[in-house]
Amino acid sequence: MDVEEMAKKAKMKDLKEIAKKHDIKLGKCPTKLTIAKKIPREELEALVEK
Repeated sequence: MDVEEMAKKAKMKDLKEIAKKHDIKLGKCPTKLTIAKKIPREELEALVEK
């Protein structure tokens, strides 16, 4: 599964929590896809699987 598909399945709130945990700056209006590209792939996969 690629990043775009995983981003669609994940919830925005969960993506933001992971980004905050890794101290990733999101900017003014981040989309699910931009956050998904910045966070580690392993965490994104774990988020989608749960």
